[in-house]
Amino acid sequence: MMRRATKKDKPSSRMDGSRKVIAKVLLMNKNLLQLNDINAAINNKIHDFLGKKVEFLLVSATVGDPSPFSLKKLSYELIYLKLRPASGDVNLCTLFTLSYTDNGNRGVVGPPAYLETVQYSVVPELFACEKTYVVNFIVEESEGIPGAVIVRNRHRHQFYLNSITLENFPGQGRIHFDCKSWVYKTSKYSYDRIFFANNSYLPKHTPEKLRPYRQDELRNLRGDGVNRKLEEWDRVYSYDYYNDLGNPDENPNLARPEFPPVSMLDPKQFGNQNSTIKLEHIERNLDGLSVQQALDHNRLFILDHHDSIVPYLRRINTTESKVYATRTILFLKEDSTLKPLAIELSLPNPDGDTLGVISNVYTPASFGIEGSIWTLAKTYVIINDSCIHELISHWLRTHAVIEPFVIATNRHLSAMHPINKLLVPHYRDTMKINALARQTLVNAGGHLESLLFPSKYALEMSATVYKSWNFIEQGLPFDLLKRGMAVEDPSRPHKLRLLIEDYPYAVDGLAIWSAIETWVSEYCAIYYQNDSTVRCDEELQAWWKEVLEVGHGDKKDEPWWPKMRSVPELVNSCSTIIWVASAMHAAVNFGQYSYAGYMPNRPTMSRQFMPEIGSAEYEELQKNPEKVFLKTITCKQTVIIEMIWLIETLSTHSSDEVYLGQRVSAEWARDERAINALNRFRARLKEIEKMIAELNSDPTLKNRNGPVKMPYTLLSPYSDSGITGKGIPNSISL
Repeated sequence: MMRRATKKDKPSSRMDGSRKVIAKVLLMNKNLLQLNDINAAINNKIHDFLGKKVEFLLVSATVGDPSPFSLKKLSYELIYLKLRPASGDVNLCTLFTLSYTDNGNRGVVGPPAYLETVQYSVVPELFACEKTYVVNFIVEESEGIPGAVIVRNRHRHQFYLNSITLENFPGQGRIHFDCKSWVYKTSKYSYDRIFFANNSYLPKHTPEKLRPYRQDELRNLRGDGVNRKLEEWDRVYSYDYYNDLGNPDENPNLARPEFPPVSMLDPKQFGNQNSTIKLEHIERNLDGLSVQQALDHNRLFILDHHDSIVPYLRRINTTESKVYATRTILFLKEDSTLKPLAIELSLPNPDGDTLGVISNVYTPASFGIEGSIWTLAKTYVIINDSCIHELISHWLRTHAVIEPFVIATNRHLSAMHPINKLLVPHYRDTMKINALARQTLVNAGGHLESLLFPSKYALEMSATVYKSWNFIEQGLPFDLLKRGMAVEDPSRPHKLRLLIEDYPYAVDGLAIWSAIETWVSEYCAIYYQNDSTVRCDEELQAWWKEVLEVGHGDKKDEPWWPKMRSVPELVNSCSTIIWVASAMHAAVNFGQYSYAGYMPNRPTMSRQFMPEIGSAEYEELQKNPEKVFLKTITCKQTVIIEMIWLIETLSTHSSDEVYLGQRVSAEWARDERAINALNRFRARLKEIEKMIAELNSDPTLKNRNGPVKMPYTLLSPYSDSGITGKGIPNSISL
C-alpha cells in the first residue's frame, strides 16, 4: 500500500491492484574531463548509479497521504501536574514535546524505485554524455495519478537529470517530467528534490495534493533570507548589484531632437552643453532644402553620444584614452540612405565643468588635409559608438537588465506555472554567462576596462545611463517611437510608419516582434480568460512585485511600470522580456565580428586628440594621414589580440544553440493548445526568414547590403553553429 516515505523506505511488495510501470530516466554523469576533480574522473563510472544509490519516488496529484501526521511542524506538549509541598501550588510541567505536520493535503509518496539498467551511449565514456536508464515503479490503483517525482541521490557525486518519462501509465499513457537540473547527494540538501510533470497550472488550479509541494519548492528557491556564502549545490536565487546600476531620476521622454541639438545635462553642474552646430554647417548639403524643411519632412537625424560621455570625459582623458564627446547630424536622402552633414567634437572646459565644453564642428571633405581631418572626426564618432554599443546597448540593455526577471521568475513562478514555461526558455544560460562576466568582463581590471575607452569608469558610466532606462520602451514599437524613427499610423502594419522605410533592423524587427506578440497572446489566452485571472494569480503578482521593488528597485517608483492588472499588460510585458532576451540581444551581439573583427573599422580606443594647426602632428597628418590614423587608434598588441578574441567569441553560435521558436524538449508542455500555438509561431518565423532573404536580394533596398554588399541577416531567425552573422537564440547565452 501507499504510505509516507521515510529515509528507511524499502520497495513495497507487489499486491493486488498493483502494476509495474516502466520509466526512462535521461541523465548525465559528472564530466570525467573535469580536471579539478580527479576523484570524480577516476570513480564516477556509469555503473555507479545502478543499485540503490539513486531513489525515485512518485508523488500523487490526486490522492492524499493516509498517514495523518509526520514529525514536523505543529507543536503539541504532553504535560503533567507537579505539587510543590511547601506552598501547595500546582505547576504544569512539560514532559516532552512532539511536532507534527498534517499530511492530509499532500499527495501520497510511493515507495522508492531505482535505476536498474542502462542503454549505453556510443559516445566514449571519457566525455560527459547523456545516458538513458530504466526504472521500474510498482504502483497501486489506489495511488491515483502521479504529478511529481522525488529524487534522492545517495551517490557521492552529482549528476545532471534531464528528464523522467513514465511509459503507458494506467489510464494516462505517457507522463513526462522535464527536469534539467543538477542533483547533488542528499546530505547537501535540507529538503527533497522534486520535479513536476509537464502540466501547466495557475496556482488556484493546481491539484490540491500538489499545492504544498509547489509552495515548498518556491520557498526553497527563495532561500531562508540569511546572508551567507552560497555553495554550488544551493538552489537559491537572490540579488546582487553591478556597481549599483542607478537611482531613481526624472528623465522626460523626448520628441525628435530639435536643431541645434540641446543637452539634458544639469547646467548648474555642467554649464551650457547645447550644440555649437549651426545652420551654415549643414544647409549646403540638404539637397536644396532649408533646415526647417528638412526638419518638417523628418529628414534630419542625430547620433548623439554627448550627454552620456560628458560627465566622465575629464576623468577618462586622465587615463591613456584621449577621446571626445560627439554629436553627428545626418540627412536622409531620397534613396533612404543617410549621409553625415556635421560632426561636433567636445572636450571639457579646462577651467571647470560649470563652464561647459569646448567644441569644434567638422564638415565633410574628400581630399587633402580637410579630407584627412574629416576621416579622423568620423573615427572619434566610431570610437564613441563602438564603446556605447558594447557597454550600453549590449551589456546594460540586454545582459544586466534581464537578470532581475530571471531571478524573480525562479523565486516566484513555480515550474508548473504557465508563465514560467513561457519565459524560462529565454533565460537559458543567462545567469551562467553573467556570472562569468562578473569574473572576467565587467570586473575591475576586466576586459571592458582594458578594451574600451571609458577604462575604469565603464561600469559607473553604465549606471548613469541606466537612470534613463524604461522597461516599456524596450519593446521595439515603443523604442522606434521614442527615437523618432517612426510615427503612429493605425493604417499601417504594426500601427507604425517608419520614417526610414529601408531600415533593416526596424523592418525585420517589427516582423519578429509581431510574431512574438501573437505567440504570447495566444499562449496567455489559454490560461488567462479575463483580467480578473491575472489579478488573482498570487504567484504572478508576487513575481511582478519583486521585479519592480527588488530586481529593478532603483526604479520602483517610476510611473511607467505596467501594473500587471490585465491580460494586455501581461502579454506586452512577456513579449518585451522575450524580445530583449532573444531578438534584441541577437541584433547587438552576433554581428560584431563582421563589423568589428577588423579593428580599423570599429576602433574602441583613441590615443591622441585631433592634430591642431601648426603642431608636429598636423604636419605629419599632411604627409602621412594613414600613419596618423593608425597611431590614433592603435593600442598594445596584446590588447588588439584580446579585443579580436573577445569579438570572435561573442559572435560565435554554439553547436547546441536553441533558437527562437524552438524548445530543448519536445515534451515541454502537455496541453495541445500550447503546443499548436508554438508550432504556429515557428511557422511564422520560417516565413520571416524567407522574407528577409527576399528583401536582401532587392537591389533597390540599398541599406540591406550597404556599400560592401554584406546583407543584413542579424534578425534572420535560424543559423548553423559558428560565426554566421544571423540567428536569434532564445536567450542571452553568450
